Amino acid sequence: MEPSGRKLAGIAGILALIAIWALLVASLSNEVGEWPVLVQAVFYLVAGIVWILPLKPLLRWMETGRFRQG
Repeated sequence: MEPSGRKLAGIAGILALIAIWALLVASLSNEVGEWPVLVQAVFYLVAGIVWILPLKPLLRWMETGRFRQG
């Protein structure tokens, strides 16, 4: 059984999401670098988790062809 085109497109979407998010966070590094260390740690912790939020609908679409449950 071959993977569907949706799965290939979904993988490409996930990789693009990671690349765009990494560039966005890296572009903020000069400003964030001036913050206190504990605030930086919280920022990077949150930034490291937030990119996962759009994955649930994308993964659902890869499996079912629909973005919403139902």
